[in-house]
Amino acid sequence: MKIIIIGAGQVGATLAENLANEDNDITVIDTDANRLRELQDRLDIQTVQGSGSHPDVLDQAGCNDADMLIAVSNQDETNMIACQVAHTLFKTPTKIGRVRSNAYSKYPKIFGDTALPMDVRISPEKEVTKHLSRLIRYPGALQVMEFAEGKIQLVVVKAEKGGPLIDRPISYLKEHMPSIQTRIAAIYRNGQSIKPDGNTLIHANDEVFFLTAQRDVLDVMSELRPLDTPYRRIIIAGGGNIGERLAQSLEKEYRVKIIERDPERCRYLSETLNNTIVLNGDASKQELLLEENIESTDVFCAITNNDEANIMSSMLAKVLGVRTVMTIINNPAYVDIVQEGMIDIAISPQQTTISSLLTYIRRGDVVNVHSMRKGAAEALEAVAHGDYRSSKVVGRAIANLNLPEGATIGAVVRNDDIIVATGDVVIQAEDHVIIFVSNKKQIPAVEQLFQVGLTFF
Repeated sequence: MKIIIIGAGQVGATLAENLANEDNDITVIDTDANRLRELQDRLDIQTVQGSGSHPDVLDQAGCNDADMLIAVSNQDETNMIACQVAHTLFKTPTKIGRVRSNAYSKYPKIFGDTALPMDVRISPEKEVTKHLSRLIRYPGALQVMEFAEGKIQLVVVKAEKGGPLIDRPISYLKEHMPSIQTRIAAIYRNGQSIKPDGNTLIHANDEVFFLTAQRDVLDVMSELRPLDTPYRRIIIAGGGNIGERLAQSLEKEYRVKIIERDPERCRYLSETLNNTIVLNGDASKQELLLEENIESTDVFCAITNNDEANIMSSMLAKVLGVRTVMTIINNPAYVDIVQEGMIDIAISPQQTTISSLLTYIRRGDVVNVHSMRKGAAEALEAVAHGDYRSSKVVGRAIANLNLPEGATIGAVVRNDDIIVATGDVVIQAEDHVIIFVSNKKQIPAVEQLFQVGLTFF
């Protein structure tokens, strides 16, 4: 695909790197020449310096024959006007824009074809909020991803001693929990991917990826590690867009406090939120954390825009006795470092945002994508179309599919039924198929499997 990316910030740069590695024709537009030079030095891409909302700049970038425009600059207005210009002057087929402000998101009618033609709106803040909310609802999970409108979830946990499945073969899971539909899709041991089968033993410290219905997540987790007690008390460090959204999503079920340094923002939050305690102060101050009983707090979420402030306040909270620390870190170089220390879960907004973008970039009818392990692996939800003649999957048993190495079908969702994948399951038209791909280089082969041949038309 020929793709134009507006914005060479952290989201745009990470997206360019992901897509350039898949042999797409990528052009990045930004006003900062230094950012563009750094990208061009390490990636096989084209760059254009200038404002992405200007017609001449888009023309220079080749917008007249682009398949897709992705506007992810830090300015909502630039992104919206860029989509308008691409639609009006260049008839760009797909236009994706980043819109951060709730002031725009509250009025979806302005994004129609007769106003600001944006085919897809993405909000990194919204995606990160959903990610954090799911982690808080499943204590002990490292990642929770939803498929088929939430009917089925892919959950990542670290196996620990005390779980009944530790040092036993995976087949024991079926014997021990015969009424629960679940499939272990992947295991990472010492950083290396292991394709599991019924005889594979689960060891302590394995990173286990399993698929199951939403209602059964905790039951399956209990087989892999002792269950943590549910979270009740949450402290959020940072009252920006993510802090506000997160508090709104949690305040009905949890006891939530927000710590925010800006007095004006505190006033706004106290008027907007219903059941959240808003505190004006610095979350890196020991006295404040002790006053707010940090030692009896279940989760400390550091979600300011400053990586260093997030890391330091998280480490302090952990030292003072908080149970779990979740920290937003924008600099990818920091993520692995901090997760080896006191911080329990480090969240990269770029990777979370890219997951939502990849849904619209994948070929075939792919309705959901989750990027994992720093973009090296993916889980996809693809819809099977066609018939036995026109499709490579419809009417065929899973055991007979030509799946590339490192790809595993974990489950099939048929209407409201969840079918755990076994070799004899036959895929039908309109099934939603959940595929885990441990090697991202195999994604094109998976996409081709789900593309319908011309005979179908």
